[in-house]
Amino acid sequence: MLHIPTSEDIGKRIDKFVAEREELTRSAIQKYIENQSITVNGEKVSKSYALREGDRVEIIIPEPVDVAIDAEDIPLSIVYEDSDLLVVNKPKGMVVHPAPGNYTGTLVNALLHHCKGSLSGINGVIRPGIVHRIDKDTSGLLIVAKNDFAHNHLAEQIRVHSFLREYEALAVGGFREDEGTVNAPIARHPIDRKRMAVVMGGREALTHWRVLNRYQGYTHLRLRLETGRTHQIRVHLSHTGHPVFGDTVYGGGKSKFEEQNAKLVSGQCLHAKTIGFIHPRSGEALFFESELPDYFQTLLEKLEDSKI
Repeated sequence: MLHIPTSEDIGKRIDKFVAEREELTRSAIQKYIENQSITVNGEKVSKSYALREGDRVEIIIPEPVDVAIDAEDIPLSIVYEDSDLLVVNKPKGMVVHPAPGNYTGTLVNALLHHCKGSLSGINGVIRPGIVHRIDKDTSGLLIVAKNDFAHNHLAEQIRVHSFLREYEALAVGGFREDEGTVNAPIARHPIDRKRMAVVMGGREALTHWRVLNRYQGYTHLRLRLETGRTHQIRVHLSHTGHPVFGDTVYGGGKSKFEEQNAKLVSGQCLHAKTIGFIHPRSGEALFFESELPDYFQTLLEKLEDSKI
């Protein structure tokens, strides 16, 4: 697609110019500028390039690469579906997308079978349709885009923090306040690169929390993400001294109660309970909520006698 700037466009940033003419988010545009899918006069430019008289802006959006991951007939718990997207209630223990050691049995394998290849290609061959993800041992709601139009719009909502994501967790220890916010930047751990950590100079990360119930030694929390960094809730709660119950990566030493219920929980006790967003095509506000899974409910019932 070729665009010729008018006199009113002279001096305008290239990313803003493209955003006004194509159904693309700023983040997608910046990615396309970087990989030279968007050029000016056939040359690569920076995202801040100011248009000049006589410039010719060419936009060539690459076709999605054919997905090489196998489609698998795996049952899915679908909460909502239309021609643009679907909302899935992911079970605990299911990996979202293929990775070394997990090339089968993932949510993506199941989606390829269910959607018959109709998934967005924004995130490439390994993560088709995946707008955001949750960890293997985190259960709950996840949104999937069936086309690039929906993917771009949903990703933009996440970027500007208008996409509602609320979780429930059982945290170790007690909280004096009833609610609060953890505002601490997150980046790769400086030594253990497989983990994330609160690191000065890392990416901004905000998690809002509210106490639902207090038990002897544990607290049931509702948490709302304002940003979506990798392992954000787990890292933030661990940073405050209240790791998620059962978290073997960011948790501390196990109590007797945790040891007794390790098989029941099998990983962190964290559930993506609520999502809310604006439908990219209809503009309708959509809101979905899922029940706590059995393992979570059973754990709370075991703690009920110690409620404070």
